[in-house]
Amino acid sequence: MTPAELNKAVESGRIPPLIYLYGDEPFLVDQAWQRIVAQAVPPEGRDFNLQVFNGRDLKPEEVLDSCRTFPVFAPRRVVSVKDAGQLDADSLSRFIPYLRDPLPETILLFHGEKIDGRLAFFKEFKKRGSLVEFKKLRGEQVASFVKSHARSVDKNFTEEALALFCRRVDGSLGEIQAELNKLCTYAGDKPLIDVDDVQQVVTDTRNENIFALVNAIGRRRPPEALRILDRMIQDGEPPLRILAMIVRHFRMIWQAAEMERLGVSRREMASRLKINPYFVEGLIGQGKQFSRSEYRQAFVHFQETDLALKSSGAHPFAIMEQLLMSLAVRSGGNGE
Repeated sequence: MTPAELNKAVESGRIPPLIYLYGDEPFLVDQAWQRIVAQAVPPEGRDFNLQVFNGRDLKPEEVLDSCRTFPVFAPRRVVSVKDAGQLDADSLSRFIPYLRDPLPETILLFHGEKIDGRLAFFKEFKKRGSLVEFKKLRGEQVASFVKSHARSVDKNFTEEALALFCRRVDGSLGEIQAELNKLCTYAGDKPLIDVDDVQQVVTDTRNENIFALVNAIGRRRPPEALRILDRMIQDGEPPLRILAMIVRHFRMIWQAAEMERLGVSRREMASRLKINPYFVEGLIGQGKQFSRSEYRQAFVHFQETDLALKSSGAHPFAIMEQLLMSLAVRSGGNGE
């Protein structure tokens, strides 16, 4: 079952009796759990018809006894197991007989991070119940989430402000919502959030730093690039991770530049690069700052820097500094 299918089932009141929520976006998993509980058990009935266990210290027999208990003055009850990933294979296997013959009046709701499809429990659950995975949102999905939340509190973003906000908030949806709540509070009665609002409230993230770093390189501004590099290292970013982010960003702007030459549409570029469409113009602008020969030479420098960071006794900042200086020196050709 997909998250969208689960939403429809919850909204219609036809909630499956066996549900396992999991995925790498805890915020969405928690939201789904809350929606199921809210729909299945009214607040006034939760003392009797909602029982929550924790996978770290539960006894399967206690959960199963609760599952086989009929609801009190209500059509159904919810028995939930949170942190279900803490259960070992033996504990999970004890639920298999119940999976084959669940009580229709009980919703057995598991809540975890990952599943192991090799285990007999999950093979049986896939046959009898609903495994629902919540994946981390990417690109335009994050922008849609932000716009939807903003609209729910009567706020909107300018296009530039939304792009900047999405670039600066690089984390879980829980962290993104926390930043968004701060931003909406700061905006006060203003219905439209602009770039200045975002700059005042949302601090730079490593994505924003990488974008600025590559921009400084492309504009042949070594002192600015070195200041950004120094700030990132002072903030605790390991040099190898910084290098990996630079390589990823260069690969993206090279791809953007090539697609621009081929006449690929902005929306198609965003789809191929798996990024928010609002970032495409920025990538294209950066991509035009380098020639094809400079891109090829840059990746030679990246390989040399990676080897030096892993095997050289030199100071990492000095190695990264040499890389930035190499990238910022314009090569002779500007096309091939």
